[in-house]
Amino acid sequence: MIEKRQFYIDGAWVDALEGRDHQVIDPATEEPCAVIALGGQADTDAAVAAAKRALPGWMATPVAERIALVEKLLAVYLERAEEMAQAMTLEMGAPIALSRASQVGAGSFHLKNFIDAAKTFEFDKAFSEAFPDTRMIHEAVGVCALITPWNWPMNQVTLKVGAAAVAGCTMILKPSEESPLSAMLFAEMMDAAGFPKGVFNLVNGDGVGVGTQLSGHADVDMVSFTGSTRAGRAISKTAAETLKRVHLELGGKGANLIFADADDKAVKRGVLHMMQNSGQSCNAPSRMMVEAPIYDRVVEEAAAVAQSVTVGAPSEDGRHIGPVVNAVQYDKIQGLIETGIKEGARLVAGGPGRPEGFNKGFYVRPTVFADVTPDMTIAREEIFGPVLSIMKFETEEEAVEIANDTPYGLTNYVQSTDTERRHRLARQLRSGMVEMNGKSRAPGAPFGGMKQSGNGREAGILGIHDFLEIKAVSGWAAE
Repeated sequence: MIEKRQFYIDGAWVDALEGRDHQVIDPATEEPCAVIALGGQADTDAAVAAAKRALPGWMATPVAERIALVEKLLAVYLERAEEMAQAMTLEMGAPIALSRASQVGAGSFHLKNFIDAAKTFEFDKAFSEAFPDTRMIHEAVGVCALITPWNWPMNQVTLKVGAAAVAGCTMILKPSEESPLSAMLFAEMMDAAGFPKGVFNLVNGDGVGVGTQLSGHADVDMVSFTGSTRAGRAISKTAAETLKRVHLELGGKGANLIFADADDKAVKRGVLHMMQNSGQSCNAPSRMMVEAPIYDRVVEEAAAVAQSVTVGAPSEDGRHIGPVVNAVQYDKIQGLIETGIKEGARLVAGGPGRPEGFNKGFYVRPTVFADVTPDMTIAREEIFGPVLSIMKFETEEEAVEIANDTPYGLTNYVQSTDTERRHRLARQLRSGMVEMNGKSRAPGAPFGGMKQSGNGREAGILGIHDFLEIKAVSGWAAE
């Protein structure tokens, strides 16, 4: 049993002042794999105080020195990549191959992109050639609370920490209590990289406790949160009392529009993307919307692809999916699968219960429903499991209407070889991101949503912007 009861505050590992034990459950075995402490108000206050003390010095540190420390962090991160992969596989059930390639890889990818972006970012410049005596200074927001989820631990931690660090902010990280081991390892990396004490602090806790304490703390200037829309609402309400900046990256219900002229790999690509990470991704293409002439063929192909997806232990190498994170998530997914059946959706792959050969662990069968209508629960709620809903549309206008008929607006997808159609749809779909024909966004491109999928943008230059205030100074001596 791993015991990790300390917090990282003011450059040192310290015992909890108001800690209570919390067991971290291995989702593959349903057994405890670690014990951590969940902090209380005194621990939150200590971390915030450390970050507040460190802020003036860190803001005054030259940008080049801040970037150099992030470069050291990246080097340490890469050196300890295998430890990080093993930690995430243990705590949240990502298969080890996925952990090594994508879960760990996301962290190094974002850190590198922040380093590159920061080197070209003009933190201090003249307002314009016509008015050089007005100066635009980009200054750190201040003390930032970073609250991260369990599904892509290092993806979200690095998106927040990397941006905050180069911007000159000090921070308190509260990782999910479901996936704290990777975050504590990351804290060790921050320490090894040599960040000044107080710049980065970590306090474990739950949302009701430390999360709420940070969101409402008078000395916290900004909250950057990734998680559920429900929790995002609660954080916004708590943060409103002190009028702090709030950045939210929340849920999604992505529509994947497949037209008759889509390429031959579009359906397989969509199903596999949905099943990746056991469906536990906010940007998952969970609604596959198919043009009527190819609907029957697509349903058949999607079912076959889902049936080819294997489920296996996270510790085993291979291209399978693992369990979902915990019992609460498992029960929610099972309930929504049952609801899909009761409401009349046609089950064409998977279904309720564990996959064959599993009697323990939070494993879910890769599941596909056809003949889903927009009013069904599975078409409207974020399932956050390996469950795909297939819907039919007759016209492009109908496809847009159904795709946009959701409170979410994170990522939508378009599969068509018609260039003009793709460009039309990219403008009409109400989401922060639109991915077309399987093409990934550029390194450092902004990640974020609209509507109830949140606000603000992460990654690259715009990700740094979210941790900066702009100060306009007049009467600046011309250079």
